[in-house]
Amino acid sequence: MAVTVDIGTDRRIEFSRSEVTGAVGDSITVLPLVVALAVVTEVSLPNVLVAFGVFQVVWGVVYGLPVSVEPMKALAALAIAGGLTHAELALSGLALGVVLLVLGVSGALSAVERWIGEPVVRGVQLAVGLILLQTAISIAATDPTVAAVGLAIVAASVAAGYGSASALVVLLAGALATIATAGVPTPQLPGAPALPDLSAGLTRRAAEGAFAQLAMTVGNAAFATSLLFADRFDAEVPADDLSTSMGVMNLLAVPIGGIPMCHGCDGVAGKHAFGARTGGANVILGVGYVAAALLATSALLAAFPMALLGVLLAVVAFSLSRSVLESSNLPLSVAIGVGALLVNLGVAFLLGVLVHLAIERRR
Repeated sequence: MAVTVDIGTDRRIEFSRSEVTGAVGDSITVLPLVVALAVVTEVSLPNVLVAFGVFQVVWGVVYGLPVSVEPMKALAALAIAGGLTHAELALSGLALGVVLLVLGVSGALSAVERWIGEPVVRGVQLAVGLILLQTAISIAATDPTVAAVGLAIVAASVAAGYGSASALVVLLAGALATIATAGVPTPQLPGAPALPDLSAGLTRRAAEGAFAQLAMTVGNAAFATSLLFADRFDAEVPADDLSTSMGVMNLLAVPIGGIPMCHGCDGVAGKHAFGARTGGANVILGVGYVAAALLATSALLAAFPMALLGVLLAVVAFSLSRSVLESSNLPLSVAIGVGALLVNLGVAFLLGVLVHLAIERRR
């Protein structure tokens, strides 16, 4: 049985079994990354989950579509790997919020997209995947036995036909193991967000990470998401509108303890694949995130099996890295990804942009 709510001209949200299953599609990469961030950094998981919950509901109602709300993966990967402090992460999110808001309102997004180029976006995605994989291996090596169990869970998920949700299955296994160790937590309201000293985030690392993230956000979260809405939902959602909403979201979320967030075509595709067709999936998932925030205590996080976290990150890393195969200039994209791992993500990104522009000029 489905319940439909009209929310404006040609817009509705529906609450049905398919919207419930569709909500899972956007949590496949969100939950593994935010849990990893909370375990290895100073980020507060309850506050982050509240921010995600609020904006899932907001954009589901505003657009009437299963809009994705995801972590900014380049920044999240750098923070998990120790390449960004909490202050640098927060300041990068605020800076990108301003940039995305200006680009969206001014309608200048297409110029930025042409400047960056699709092979550069794919290269940054590969770089993020490789950085996460390197971190995942070092974490998983702390307990090879537990890591082996995690890999067995992944293999079983793939064999059962649930490969796309294998990270979520590993996370669930880790949550059950954590509860078995620490016990069922008593629900408690998230405290006031512990905001870092933003002045400490004024560093070159933060700037480089923000520039690299901008490439992914423009290509993957704005243009690709806009095209996906047209293809899968026959809905017109301009890239500039998505950029504007991402700008607003970051400027409001970071001050309440959230992390840099964006939309994403992978999350939209995941929701669609799992059955979502309206913003009802967002409302359902948003309520779920807020409910989970009540149980995400520090004691529970401290008991999470670290080696299993490594496996979790490896699955996410593989998912991000394989998008490089879609690159229109595979050698350039691979060079950016490998260069980021060996040298620096910001440097690899800037050099990739210059090489891409040189190639386009020659053509």
